[in-house]
Amino acid sequence: MRTFTLIAMSFLAGIPLTAQDRAYGRSMVLSPNGIVATSHTLASQAGAQILAQGGSAVDAAIAANAVLSVTEPMMNGIGGDMFAIYWDSKTGKLTGINASGWAPQALTPERLQSKGITRMPAHGIDSVTVPGAVAGWAAMQKRFGKLPWKDLFAPAIYYAEHGYAVPEIIHDYWSNAYFTDEAKRVFLPDGHAPELGAIFRNPDYARALRLLADGGADVVYRGEIARAILATSTELGGAMTADDLAQFAPEWADPISTDYRGWHVYELPPNGQGIAALSMLNIMEQTPASPEGPQGVAELHKKIEAMQLAYADMQRYVADQRVSKVPVEGLLSKQYAAERAKLIDPNKARCDYGAGAPVGSDTTYLAAVDREGNIVSWINSNYSGFGSGVVVRGMGFPLQNRGALFVLEPGHPNVLAGRKRPFHTIIPGFMEKGDQHIGFGIMGGFNQPLAHAQFVSNLVDYGMNVQAALSAPRFTVGHDFCHIPIESRVKPEILDRLRAMGHNLEVRKDYSAVMGRGQAVLHDSSRKMNFAGSDPRTDGSAEAEVPNFSHP
Repeated sequence: MRTFTLIAMSFLAGIPLTAQDRAYGRSMVLSPNGIVATSHTLASQAGAQILAQGGSAVDAAIAANAVLSVTEPMMNGIGGDMFAIYWDSKTGKLTGINASGWAPQALTPERLQSKGITRMPAHGIDSVTVPGAVAGWAAMQKRFGKLPWKDLFAPAIYYAEHGYAVPEIIHDYWSNAYFTDEAKRVFLPDGHAPELGAIFRNPDYARALRLLADGGADVVYRGEIARAILATSTELGGAMTADDLAQFAPEWADPISTDYRGWHVYELPPNGQGIAALSMLNIMEQTPASPEGPQGVAELHKKIEAMQLAYADMQRYVADQRVSKVPVEGLLSKQYAAERAKLIDPNKARCDYGAGAPVGSDTTYLAAVDREGNIVSWINSNYSGFGSGVVVRGMGFPLQNRGALFVLEPGHPNVLAGRKRPFHTIIPGFMEKGDQHIGFGIMGGFNQPLAHAQFVSNLVDYGMNVQAALSAPRFTVGHDFCHIPIESRVKPEILDRLRAMGHNLEVRKDYSAVMGRGQAVLHDSSRKMNFAGSDPRTDGSAEAEVPNFSHP
C-alpha cells in the first residue's frame, strides 16, 4: 500500500497544474465544428442541432433564441428587442443590426401628462414600445441564413407545447414581476410561479410560434399576431396603432470600436449603451494593469471609478441618434479618456462625477460560431422581468417595457417622442486580435458595459481564456452607480481596504446572477478551431455541433 501511495504521489508531482489547479469551475468547449452558448441547455442544444443540419451561425442563433423565449419567458421573446454583431470569417467584415422598437407615434409626454403621469411608467401599457426582435431575426436570416425559416422554430414549438422542467435561476426570477390578469393566467398556473422542476407548458405561445414559422415575420407586424397586439393595447388604453407596427424596420449599423492594449473591441452605436464599455476601457487603459491581479485593490478601485466616469457620460448623452445628436467620436477619443482618468484619486473613492464635455433588466444573451468560423453575438430582451407585464391575449408572450428608459425632461437627448427609440441597455460585444476572434456578451441591464470591460480586461490584461474570463469574480452597479454589489470570492481583506477608501460595497454570494449572465465563443482562424464558454451564473451551457454519425 505504501509503495502504491509513493508511486501515485510521484506521478501526481509530475503533472502540470495549469489546467488541473484553476480558479474557474468549467472547462471550455472545443470543436472544429460549430458551437452555441446560451443561458439554457435546451436552447444551446437546439442551436447545435441546427448547425448539424447545415445551418449557419445565424440560423442557430434564431433557433436558440426562440427556445429561450419559451424557457426564459421573463427575459426575452418575440415581444422584445434584439441587437446582433455578425463576423464573416471569409471577409473579416463585421455587420451590426439594431432591432430596437420605437415608441408609438401617439405616445408622447403630453399624452402621459393628460393621464396624470409625470415620469415614465416602469410597467403597464404606456411602457410598451414596438417589439423589434422578430424583424431583426428575419433581416439577419435573409442575409446570413441557410435553412428554411420554418425549420428554425420546431424546437421552440415543441417545448412550448410539451413543456420543460423549470431550472434554478429561472425559477428564482419567475415570481418577482408585475403581472396583468392575462399574464397571471399564462405564467402563474394555479396562482403562483411554477415550482423548481415543474413542467411548464405554454400552448398559447406554441400557437403564436406556429403562426410565426408559417407566416414569417410579417405576421407580427401586419398579420394575426399584430392584430392581437393591437387588441391588447386598445383594451388597456395603449397608444399602439397598426401603422406603428407595419412601418417599423430594423436598422443595419456599423459597429463602433476602440483599441485596448492591441485588441480591437467592438460595440454597436447608440441608442445602446455599448459606448460606455468602450469609454470605460479607454479610461482603464490610461494606467497599466495592476500586478496584484484583477481582484486586487488597485485594479478594482480603478475599474469602479472608470465605470462611474463612463456611466455619467452615458446618462447624459446616449439616445437615439436618428433624433438626437450623440457625440460618439468625442466620447471615444483617447485624449478625452486621458482627461477623464485624471479625475480618479488612486486612494479615495468618489461618487459625484458629472458628465464631461466631449467634443463632437432582464435579458438573454447568446453566441454562436459555425463550422466555417462565422460568429454571431446576439442579444434579446424584454427589459424587466416579463417586460411590461402585459401579455398579448391568446398569444402567450409578454410585451417589453423599453419605454420605461425614456425620460420626460424637456430638452434631454432621451426625452420621449413618438417613433423614437429609447436609450437601450442590451449590447452584444465582439473583439479580435490577429487570428483570435471573439463574440461575447454579459446581460443584465446597466451591468452590461462594466461587465464587458471586466471580461475584456480578464482576457487581455490577465491572460484568461474565455471560460475563465466569464467565471472570474465581478462587481456590478446597484440601485445607483455608487452602490457596488461584489462577489464574495474577492478576499475579505481586499473588501475592507476598498471600504476604507470610501466604496459602498454589498457582498453577494460566490456566483451571483446579479453580476449578469454571459456567453462567449472564439474562433482561431489559424487553427480552424472554435472555443466557447458559458457563465456558471446561468442554467446554460455551450454545446458543440454533433456530427452526423450515420453518414461519416
